[in-house]
Amino acid sequence: MKKNLSAPDPNRQQKLQAFDRLLTIMDELRENCPWDKKQTLESLRHLTIEETYELSDAILEGDLQEIKKELGDLMLHMVFYARIASEKKSFDVADVLHSICDKLVERHPHIYSDVVANDEETVKANWEKIKLKSGNKSVLEGVPTSLPALVKAVRVQDKARGVGFDWEKKEQVWEKVEEEMQEFKNEFNVSDDKPIDQEKAVAEFGDLLFSLVNYARFINIDPEEALERTNKKFIKRFQYLETESARDGKKMGEMTLAEMDAYWERAKSIR
Repeated sequence: MKKNLSAPDPNRQQKLQAFDRLLTIMDELRENCPWDKKQTLESLRHLTIEETYELSDAILEGDLQEIKKELGDLMLHMVFYARIASEKKSFDVADVLHSICDKLVERHPHIYSDVVANDEETVKANWEKIKLKSGNKSVLEGVPTSLPALVKAVRVQDKARGVGFDWEKKEQVWEKVEEEMQEFKNEFNVSDDKPIDQEKAVAEFGDLLFSLVNYARFINIDPEEALERTNKKFIKRFQYLETESARDGKKMGEMTLAEMDAYWERAKSIR
């Protein structure tokens, strides 16, 4: 039994017309443009990844106009893949859309049937259970192997949480962070003269990072976003150092650390 759903969108027809226009243009380009005619699923892959990162940048910058532009680029890519697949008699864009619609209905029984789920955690737990019933052998099966390691850590932790495998309190997670930090310090104390076992160092540092990601998740911080914001901050300050020191007739690589620190401190005072 369906719950009471939202009223129809009064702009639905305009949106459908816009999507139809994109499909028409895609067909025309595929048939008439030398570049578009040559593209394959494989040749588009790296471009799609690039567009996804550009969208991510726009989101972090809070630039809604740029977000609109990048979403358009990604939608073009999705239509492009579907067009190529239709030429192979595999599937078309209608199959793609029906597939995701069917999955959304199946994975939201609290909306489209009589299942009750009044909070986010219950919804996520139901989602993972339904996936297992659908044939997935592991709750971690849907995590892409090619994801960046930091993002992958968040996803595997989040999926494990969906079936109840998680810490109960953030204090427990922080204790784990401190434990991993101490293990790292015990093994690789920088004051020791003993040679470092590089393989063990990598393993211990990985454990420490994983525990920090876990804690970030508990306090609702996206570690990938947090690190990227820090990257951008560092780049901005370092480029200030380069620009201002050059304006003063100084050259990077010839200044002392103290001289560079002076510019760095000035950069920190500038938002």
